[in-house]
Amino acid sequence: MKIFITGGAGFIGSHLATRLLERGDQVVVLDDLSTGSMDNIEHLVGRKGFDYRIGSALDVPLVSELVDRCDATVHLAAAVGVRLIVERPVHTIETNIGTTEVVLAAATKKQKLVLVASTSEVYGKSAKATFAEDDDLQLGPTVNSRWAYACSKALDEWLSLAYHREKKLPVILVRLFNTVGPRQTGRYGMVLPTFAAQAITGEPITVYGSGSQSRCFGHVQDAVEALLRLMATPAAIGGVFNVGADEEVTIQRLAEMVRDAAGSKSEIKLVPYNEAYAEGFEDMQRRVPDLVKLERTIGFRPRTSLAQIIKDVVADQRARLSAS
Repeated sequence: MKIFITGGAGFIGSHLATRLLERGDQVVVLDDLSTGSMDNIEHLVGRKGFDYRIGSALDVPLVSELVDRCDATVHLAAAVGVRLIVERPVHTIETNIGTTEVVLAAATKKQKLVLVASTSEVYGKSAKATFAEDDDLQLGPTVNSRWAYACSKALDEWLSLAYHREKKLPVILVRLFNTVGPRQTGRYGMVLPTFAAQAITGEPITVYGSGSQSRCFGHVQDAVEALLRLMATPAAIGGVFNVGADEEVTIQRLAEMVRDAAGSKSEIKLVPYNEAYAEGFEDMQRRVPDLVKLERTIGFRPRTSLAQIIKDVVADQRARLSAS
């Protein structure tokens, strides 16, 4: 198959491209390098079956051409990272909704399969123990730009499902839960690589808020496996799926585990939200995915342990720092 990946020079996109090439597929990547990097795909350039374009997923003629040339599209292009989302809400909304509309419209012309990456952020402030795909969404007020990202990705989902129902476009939606691993940077507020870099350099590990908030972290290779299996499963078309691990950890404990894995003596410093972000910033206390639907549909669920994930991220950050 020939697969088109928007945002393909990003963290997840580059791992997906590598895996597709390894199994014999052809890959075309589009990225504007706003958050992606040529470093992520440098090892693929010149490889048989790989092509890339530097450009925007808002470019209608370009996206239409690339969608038309390929058998399926994985739409990963989006504004990412809490800091970017809070500081540039206009960019967040326009990028997320606009690029999805362009991709869906292009794919509809010849009914090409599209996998659209959404996010666990759409669950918002729900206090449920685990989040299932058919749960109600609970977002915060419009005056808080934090929720602009969640709302824009929810609109992506509604638009994608509307194309599926009204125009019969084959669409699959995935809600990614804190996907981490090698090649991810802390540039836009990604917590695990930030902790790892701080621990390795001996700087204070900065935990925002009380540290009692908990999250689940899934390895990028597990996420890629889930995406590939979903694309190969006809029963997944028209569905929404959580993709992530369900091993829960508090952010305080995560910082301690990273420090131990790095062999560091860094202090762990609590930083109030109002010092890290704009006034009124809201965070969620827990976010744990229900993976029943995913496992039932594709016979797979992410299983890489948190300890192994941390080990991989620390090793990657150590290599990056040594090379800089």
